[in-house]
Amino acid sequence: MLELVDLSHSYGSYRAIDKVNLTVAQGEVVCVVGPSGCGKSTLLRSIAGLIKPTGGRVLLDGRPVRSTPDNLAVVFQDYSRSLYPWLSALANVSLPLRRKGLDRRAREDAAMAALTEVGLAAAAGKYPWEMSGGMQQRVSIARALAYRPSLLLMDEPFGSVDAQTREELEDLVLRVCAHHGMTILLITHDVDESVYVGDRVVVLSKAPGHVVGDLPVDLPGPRDQIRTRELDAFVRLRAEVGRMVRGRHNNHELETM
Repeated sequence: MLELVDLSHSYGSYRAIDKVNLTVAQGEVVCVVGPSGCGKSTLLRSIAGLIKPTGGRVLLDGRPVRSTPDNLAVVFQDYSRSLYPWLSALANVSLPLRRKGLDRRAREDAAMAALTEVGLAAAAGKYPWEMSGGMQQRVSIARALAYRPSLLLMDEPFGSVDAQTREELEDLVLRVCAHHGMTILLITHDVDESVYVGDRVVVLSKAPGHVVGDLPVDLPGPRDQIRTRELDAFVRLRAEVGRMVRGRHNNHELETM
């Protein structure tokens, strides 16, 4: 579904990412981690067509991405700036559906179905300022779900909520992916989260970011916040990803993974 070929981007003389090569299959959840400033957000914005990379290519369904594709949705970290405060939750979710040419009734039905899926049917009439941070981020996720994108990009979507809400939203993403078979690329700085949510964990080096590890996550499902994190396989993989993020790997380790 998604292919990055030698993807690079520079801001003037500063090189943020350098020759990133990555493929993501239909229905996969791929988490991208790396040290602070390694170019994770630059990578996501290049994939989304929000910036034009200075080198390489982004292919979505085999077609080059030159502007924001119609079959793509993005969930950002800062939910307070991604929702319109003067619109209700229902109106926020239904707004992007105008691009699909749906009439008002069809837009509202799809929006309500998405809000129901994220547990916010009763809050459809509330405005963002009337909701908690976790609820606002659920509205952002519902907006993406209602659009039914082929690819969902998530840029550290749980970084601004408390620990318990974060776990609830992680489980929500897993349920959504299982139900819709959705392809998700999730950018995160949290190693535990990457292992818990992902089918694969891709590790970027420090800037200029390039891929130093691509690890499959072979954990039994359905995943559970307590039982899964207690598994020896989870602990080992979390430690391996943590070492790679901190640059504590060598060529032999990379060749044997």
